[in-house]
Amino acid sequence: MNNKTLLTKEGYHQLLNELGELKRKQDHLVTQIEEVAQPDESGEDGLATQLKEELELVNEKIDNLEEALEASQIITDNTVTSNGIIQLGCKVKLIISEKMEKEFHIVSQLESNPNLNKISDQSPLGRALMGRKVNDEIEVEAPAGKIIYRIVAVA
Repeated sequence: MNNKTLLTKEGYHQLLNELGELKRKQDHLVTQIEEVAQPDESGEDGLATQLKEELELVNEKIDNLEEALEASQIITDNTVTSNGIIQLGCKVKLIISEKMEKEFHIVSQLESNPNLNKISDQSPLGRALMGRKVNDEIEVEAPAGKIIYRIVAVA
């Protein structure tokens, strides 16, 4: 297997949009720094220093995102197997402790967002689901104790 980060098409485009927003913010910060910089004064005021620190953070995020996108591969629909085995890119419907049904999308760490039910393949639940299929039961240790999940659908 290669060392590429696998991303869904949606996740790839989301990261590209984030990169675009960061570059716009970078341009804005550079403009602000130029406006507040006083070439005659020997000392810098706090605002210029604060803006430069923020620019440094934005530049670092841009570099990280560019590296991640360069080292990524988009998962196509053919990449996700049709044999029902859970892997990156799959949507999985689970019954949790025989009470509640919930659907998760298994994605890379770069695009995970638990609020949108996108869980990383590296999370405890994601790791436990990888390679499993419909009707399998898995146990995951959580802060509240062991939780039993039953897989009811894979897409």
